[in-house]
Amino acid sequence: MASTLESVAQTSSQIPARGELAAVPWYVWSLFAAVVSVVIGGYWDISWHMSIGRDTFWTPAHMLIQFCGILAGFTCGYLILSCTLGRNPALASASVSVWKFRGPLGAFIAAWGGATMLTSAPFDNWWHNAYGLDVKIFSPPHVVLDGGVLAIQIGALVLMASARNRSSGVLRRKLDWLLLLLGGMITVLALTTVWESTYRVLMHTAQCYRGVAVVVPVVFAGFAKISEHRWARSIVAGVYTAYAMVMLWIFPLFPATPKLGPVYQRITHMVPMEFPLLVIVPALLLDVLEPRTAGWRKWAKAAAFGVIFLAAFLAVQWPFATFLVSRASANWFVGTKYFAYFSTPNGYDIRHLFVPIDYAAFGFWMIMAEAVLLAILSSRLGSAAGEWVRAIRR
Repeated sequence: MASTLESVAQTSSQIPARGELAAVPWYVWSLFAAVVSVVIGGYWDISWHMSIGRDTFWTPAHMLIQFCGILAGFTCGYLILSCTLGRNPALASASVSVWKFRGPLGAFIAAWGGATMLTSAPFDNWWHNAYGLDVKIFSPPHVVLDGGVLAIQIGALVLMASARNRSSGVLRRKLDWLLLLLGGMITVLALTTVWESTYRVLMHTAQCYRGVAVVVPVVFAGFAKISEHRWARSIVAGVYTAYAMVMLWIFPLFPATPKLGPVYQRITHMVPMEFPLLVIVPALLLDVLEPRTAGWRKWAKAAAFGVIFLAAFLAVQWPFATFLVSRASANWFVGTKYFAYFSTPNGYDIRHLFVPIDYAAFGFWMIMAEAVLLAILSSRLGSAAGEWVRAIRR
């Protein structure tokens, strides 16, 4: 009897406490913080360009962006070295081998992203010194930077999902919610890449909807597969919407003065980005329809969901765009009263007009057809990627 009790006591002492079982690994929090850092830094940098101009590389926004690469690089470097040297046997058992190094797959992807981001910094500084100010998201240095940011996003997603897939109970639910928050941040970054096509004066153009069709369905479909939550798309879209609205309201509270010319608008505060796109509407609709399509073939479901996404988004964003361009939306809540310092007096946004489009022209409908096809392909790609990520355990 005594030996039995002693055996039970020894076994009980080896079982982690409930709080330890539910603790999210530190490296998951670290990569999540890296993604949040670049999301905030990217918004801040765009606002800085619209409010102040590019005065120096060493702006707080740039530092926050580069902090993402530093944090991800050091975190993943430590994970890889600790697994390779055998100092983390628990994680090493769920790792892969790359060039005789061992570590989680997500760590290798994010480490490459961190190195790429840091490489882009001197390239961007040289570019501006050589060619002057650029106002495009896709300048060559920004493409390198965006490639690194994308790798960190994917690495964080893979690392977080593999930890979720190996866990159970409270920890599994916590990691699943963290995945959805990450999905919201990825949606922010995805829509930032097509922001130049989705400005409010362009919301009655086919290019606007083609841009959204490329980047949003893939995220929604992916996280609908990855997450175990019934309303995955809606939560991801809700995180994006809440973030964009909060930033829209907060940034004008801080003073700013242009340092580059020519200055066409009087700026006294930071100029925010625009009101969030209404992607939460198609997200809710697709979540409602999800249980009814459980037995559908993959391509049939992707085709239906791609068309439904684009149709629902078009149905709400097109009329809402009319309100955004009108003078009625020029208030602090919707935020269309803010203009970049370089906005000329004859600009369409200043005059509350859409960029003129000939809707009878063949080109408009060709681009809309492209948007439908891209929404379908984006949905299928997201679903396939989500299935892969949901199975990852390393």
